[in-house]
This record gives sequence, structure tokens and C-alpha cells, in this order.
Amino acid sequence: MTDIGPPGPQLWEEPDDSPDGYEDYPPPAAPAPPAAPTRSRPDMWTVVLGVFGGALLGTGVTLAILGFTGVFEEPPVPTNPPPPILTVPPPTTAPTVIADIGNATEVALRAIPSIIAVETISALGEGGGSGVVYSDDGYIITNHHVVSEADELAIVFSDGGRWVPEIIGMDDLTDIAVLRVNRPDLTPIEVGSSGLLVIGERAVAVGNPLALEGGPSVTYGIVSALNRSLEVESGETLFGLIQTDAPITRGSSGGALLDSAARLVGITTAIAVSDVGAEGLGFAIPIDTALDVANDLIEDGVVSHAQLGIQGETAFAESDGAEYPVGVLVTSVTPDSAYDLGGGFTNDVITALDEVPVTSMDTLLTELRTRRAGELVTMAVTRADADAELAVTLEGRP
Repeated sequence: MTDIGPPGPQLWEEPDDSPDGYEDYPPPAAPAPPAAPTRSRPDMWTVVLGVFGGALLGTGVTLAILGFTGVFEEPPVPTNPPPPILTVPPPTTAPTVIADIGNATEVALRAIPSIIAVETISALGEGGGSGVVYSDDGYIITNHHVVSEADELAIVFSDGGRWVPEIIGMDDLTDIAVLRVNRPDLTPIEVGSSGLLVIGERAVAVGNPLALEGGPSVTYGIVSALNRSLEVESGETLFGLIQTDAPITRGSSGGALLDSAARLVGITTAIAVSDVGAEGLGFAIPIDTALDVANDLIEDGVVSHAQLGIQGETAFAESDGAEYPVGVLVTSVTPDSAYDLGGGFTNDVITALDEVPVTSMDTLLTELRTRRAGELVTMAVTRADADAELAVTLEGRP
């Protein structure tokens, strides 16, 4: 081994910890990143309460905005006016009496060819009534109650000819029915107007009482009263009836009530019987009403009866200690009914319909029987001491 001499001076050296003995000096280590903050897990109830509180806050703001804009303001409730103070109208002049232009014999001769007998068979047995030839194309008017329950039906003319008719239509509210036959040689009756009748004028009834054979019979009397109302066996109430003392009995229903010129002014329909029997109280449907119904049945098979949608009662005014009927007090109004939509209120007093005076509930119902659903009418009312006029589109009866 060669001696190379003593070692030279040595520099200070950091201890070499490297495994291979080299003097490597690694760069200083980068500072450690700051420790991430510890995130605690939220409590469940805290979350629920937070969400609920936020919802309440949002709802409160929304309600405040809607309330400020008036969305939640309720519409004003209509206030019914108080009942008006009623006064008695001045009396009207008496109508002129229509002069007689014929006698019972002449009336009978002209009317009998137009009167027929109705024969029926039903579960209740055999029955009968009367009818009136309305037109030369075969239409005949009779009563609803005469033919409504019939299983078999026939009509017999004054000359004895017997035919089986077709039922065109029936209306129980007015007790009118229409039949038709194909007989070519019919004699239609001359039609008058019930609106021209006055109390006390002569009246002739022609029909087939008790279904007696031998043709129609004739009875004679006067017009005893007008605008009568009467509840009949079907439970319906007939309004605006003509009362007569010309004798009418079973089998006469559906026959003719004639004036002294042999013009048809009513269809006989009922008799009133007291505890001592019939006392000359016969009733007929006014021909103006009967023809309106008959024409509807001929055209449509049904009648579109009208109503207002109110409850009411006869209104009275006082004068010198007496009470007088002056209209119809409206006691309730059905919401969205014809009267409601026309601007009517509870406590109104109806005094006219299409300028026809209305003095009682019966007169109002009589007028409504001549109107149809969908018809526009003008109604005069007294409201809280002021007069008003309503345009009302009538609704149909259910």
C-alpha cells in the first residue's frame, strides 16, 4: 500500500445521513398546508326549523304583497233594500160590457159540429171526456187529465163517426192536451179571446157529460168570475181560470166554453164541489192560454214554461184602515236565477210584468203561464220607496 501522507485539513461537514454516503443536501421542505377546519355535522332539527322559518318568511312577504294589491279583499255583499212603503193606486174605470149578438140556440147549432167525445180505457176502467176541433188539418184540443192515463183512446164526432187519434202532446201544468185525426171534412170552431171577457156576460158550455150517447149537450149561463185559481186532482194549481155557472159535469172536461157569438173562449176543465155537492161552480182554461200551449205542443211536443226564481207573497197597502193587494213582495231570490241576474232583490215589490198590472201572487203566476223560458220581459218594481224597471230573461222550470 502506498503511503500518501497525512491527511490535509478537513472542512466541517454535516453528518451524512444518506445511506450511500454522498453529501446530498435536499431543498428545504415546503411549509405544511394549514389544517382544514373541522366541519361539524348539522343537527336535523336545526335544518327543519331553518327551512320552515324560511318558508314562513316567504309566505309572509307574499301575503303582504297580495294584501297590499287587494287580492284578499272580499267583494261587497249585496245589501237588500228594506221593504218599500206601499200606497193604494187610484181606481180604474169599469170595462165596457160586450153586447150579446146571439142566443143559445144559434150558438149550439154553430158549435156542435166542432165538439167531439173522447172514449178512454185504462187500468182504472172506462172513462171519457170531450174535445174541440181546433183546425181543419186534424188538431183537437182536450184536457191532459182526460187522456194522460189512457191505454186505449178513441174519439166520436157529432155525426157518430169514430176515429182513433194520435196524441201530439200533453201539458199537466195547464191541463191541456192535443190530439190529431186524419178525417178530411172537419169543422174547426171559431176562436175568440178570453182577454175580452167581462163578468156577467152570457156563456154556453158544450160537451159530453157522463159520456152519454147521442151527441154533445149544451148548457147555458154566465161568466161568473175571472182569474180564479184552483188546485186540481193532479196536485197542480191552475191559474187564471174562467168561472161559470153553466152546468159542467164529468165528461164535459175538454169541451168548449163559448161566448154569445159561438166563439171559443175557454176549455172546460173542472167543477168545484162543496159538502152539499156541485153548486154551479164550473171552471174553464182561458183560450188565450190554451192556444199558446196547444201551439207549443204542435210545434215541439213540449211546453217550455217560465219562472223567475223567487219566493213571494201578495203585498198589501193600507188606506183608511183597510188593506189592498198592490203587488208581490219578493221574500227570497235564488242565486243566479232569472230575477237575480236581472238585478232583482229580496224585499222588492213587483207591480207589473210587461205593463200588465200585478196585484197578487196569483196574477203574477197567471202572467208567467203565458210566457216561455228565454223570453225577455220588463218588470216594474217598487224598491225602498223608489220605482225601478228590470229587464229579466226568464228561465225554464225544472
